[in-house]
Amino acid sequence: MNSFIQNMMGMGGMTDQVIATDFLIAAKAGVRNYTVALTEAATPELRTALREQLRDAIQTHESITNFMIAKGYYHPHALSEQLQVDLTAVSTATNLAQKVTEK
Repeated sequence: MNSFIQNMMGMGGMTDQVIATDFLIAAKAGVRNYTVALTEAATPELRTALREQLRDAIQTHESITNFMIAKGYYHPHALSEQLQVDLTAVSTATNLAQKVTEK
């Protein structure tokens, strides 16, 4: 989304954070799903394939996490800082929802 539309909607630079957060949540779900599938796999070949996919999913999760930490979107080791990021996101989402319902 371009910055003009972001600013007009009151989102500022939040779009990158929202996309990264959604991607991180999806990566976590992928890791969890591969793990469950691995425990249910019936053949050694399938387990091998699922282990490879699980390693890739874990690497993707790590890459997204590192990106988010570097950008200041995610503070896994500083709860008070993460709380402030989350409160800002909630406030932005609430304000955006109010703007949409007013129109």
